[in-house]
Amino acid sequence: MKLPGPDHPITIAPAGKHIRVSAGDVVIADTTNALTLKEASYPAVLYIPRADANMDAVSRTDRVTHCPYKGDANYYSIKTGDKVLDNAIWTYETPFPAMAEIKDYLAFYPDKVRIEEVPA
Repeated sequence: MKLPGPDHPITIAPAGKHIRVSAGDVVIADTTNALTLKEASYPAVLYIPRADANMDAVSRTDRVTHCPYKGDANYYSIKTGDKVLDNAIWTYETPFPAMAEIKDYLAFYPDKVRIEEVPA
């Protein structure tokens, strides 16, 4: 386990926006409680509360990856009609203590879903 620091900063803050995630015509998540995670030089990632996601439209996969800063990520695929978007979602169900804030949140690959800010 590595801790974020000056050489690899990670910040987590409320996104402060209404965010909707869709796959085709199916809304997968809709929230005003997203978090923005910024990690080093990587693009910012929106994390959506699991409670604000349509978990009936997703299914757990066997894929697991490891981040030395966040812990082990588990993955979900999205089912929309007859189409399956494999491993389109990742989540840290038991993140390392420094990243506890993203527990029970989901992140989506932007090349697999549409992530949009909903106007107020």
